[in-house]
Amino acid sequence: MPNLDLPILVVDDAKFSSMVVGRTLRNAGYRDVRIANDALAALALMKQRPVSVLIADWLMPEMDGLALTDQVRQQDERNNHYTYVMLLTARESVAALAEAFDRGVDDFIYKSDMTKQLIPRIFAADRMAERQNTLLRANALLIENNRELESSNIIDLETGLCNNRYGRDRLTKILRHAESRGGASAYLLCGIRNWQELKRKHPHTVMNELSVGIARRLSTLIRPIDVLCRVGDNQFAIIAYFPNSDHCTTTAFRRVFDGINHKALKTTAGYISIEAGMVLCKADAQNGTPSVQDMERASVHGLVDAYETRRFTETAPKIGVSA
Repeated sequence: MPNLDLPILVVDDAKFSSMVVGRTLRNAGYRDVRIANDALAALALMKQRPVSVLIADWLMPEMDGLALTDQVRQQDERNNHYTYVMLLTARESVAALAEAFDRGVDDFIYKSDMTKQLIPRIFAADRMAERQNTLLRANALLIENNRELESSNIIDLETGLCNNRYGRDRLTKILRHAESRGGASAYLLCGIRNWQELKRKHPHTVMNELSVGIARRLSTLIRPIDVLCRVGDNQFAIIAYFPNSDHCTTTAFRRVFDGINHKALKTTAGYISIEAGMVLCKADAQNGTPSVQDMERASVHGLVDAYETRRFTETAPKIGVSA
């Protein structure tokens, strides 16, 4: 069944011609037919409300059908819309028609046979325009859904660990918990010191295996109540809470440091040894509550020292210090 509410715009500088086209469409039952007497007026009407089918005369003063088509395609691109463009013409030259198709015209109706061709061509235009606009809407929805997923994603897809977004949220909650209950918050940052060197030696697939291997190794070394996140290409963070601040020391995490450094990881390229630097950033609730940024900043600075000294170091955040 034809869609009789199909939005159609007829553009022709010859009022008699546009009147004939409009009357033919209305006699066929189409209810949403607008008329414009030049291309600029047509563009203004389409800006107010898009149409599905544009029927335009090829030869018009100031802006002909091809130039109008160019403008319509630009407007469609901005609005994520598709307009089916049909030109009325007396030109039957193959070269002229080829040029018009190249400019984005969808179909032609020869003026000599317009009354017989118009309605069947409108049926086809309706189907094509509806299909194109359905695809555009579906694609726009898919893009929006992907954006929402990215904005809410808390998983590192490569390793299956929680990502930095989740880590920051978890650290915020632990800092608030320590603020109300006492104790200490721990942010243990582990960086793979020889990561860039390994990337130069091994293909991406092997580095993926290595990332997964590091994630699994660290998962077996932490306490069940601790949270492990991948916060960078070669950086992992362990977020923990200690009711007794005295227990929050590098000694509590020594097995993590030794376990990641002293045993090579198996990959398809063989066993690979990694050199991990590690720093414990401790926030004692008695000294005030730092921000997540304070904790991260102190950890990054501490990791640089850990790389240089090759030792498991400890640091504390400077509360309220700007970057």
